[in-house]
Amino acid sequence: MKSLLSFILILTMLTGSAWAQENDSPYKTRFAVDAPIIAAGMGLSAYGLTLMQDKPGFTDEEIAKLSRMDVNSFDRFGAGYYSLDAKKVSDFPFYGSFALPFAMMLNKNVGRKAGQVFVLYLETMAVTGALFTMVNGNVERARPLVYNESVEMKERTESNAQNSFFAGHTAATAAATFYAAKVFNDFNPDSPAKPYVWAVAAAIPASVGYLRLKAGKHFLSDNLIGYTVGAATGILVPHLHKKTNDSGISLAPTVIPTFNGLAAQGANLSYTF
Repeated sequence: MKSLLSFILILTMLTGSAWAQENDSPYKTRFAVDAPIIAAGMGLSAYGLTLMQDKPGFTDEEIAKLSRMDVNSFDRFGAGYYSLDAKKVSDFPFYGSFALPFAMMLNKNVGRKAGQVFVLYLETMAVTGALFTMVNGNVERARPLVYNESVEMKERTESNAQNSFFAGHTAATAAATFYAAKVFNDFNPDSPAKPYVWAVAAAIPASVGYLRLKAGKHFLSDNLIGYTVGAATGILVPHLHKKTNDSGISLAPTVIPTFNGLAAQGANLSYTF
């Protein structure tokens, strides 16, 4: 997804060197921990994108052999869906969702920690991008539109027609909206607006998933998995950076040397649970 990678690069420039932990923030960020994760996420996203672009397209003979009955019963109803209008409309909530975490800056509690929030947002989107592109780049699944005989053969046979699993637009949107809701929740634990923030966070990616389904870009299962991956990343990345969290996980690594007698044999890298 070129649009997601471009957004990650822009966000990288905006965050700059805002890594320092601030005393009254619920989060703890460390350059030594977060920078490698972001770099790895961006690197894997770029590599996964090349895998997606290098997929072989369908041949005319392969298209002729395709049957809706080859699709699992759960997703079969969507085989053949195709709508350019739905595709175009899906871009509005998709791109709009990227601005939601920035809108959280209007909240004074969040706004005071803008640099740290930006860093965690970048990490969230980098991890989401890596998960999406690496899975999609290694899994070949025909999009629903491929089963529609009225769609131009060129669109049905291009390599992009093999990128149905899983839904990247839905995943990226869910990551952005659930991240925004989680940040608002953690900075404003007593706010009466929390239920509404979470409701908006859930509704926006659901609308994107529905539109991508109607557009013939993804099956229902692709969207459900994309929604789950994005929502989980959007929530877990900031949650695992909390100074204290319910899981008891600390992201700070601990290096413990191991010895055989007086001679050091190596070191163990561990995380505290």
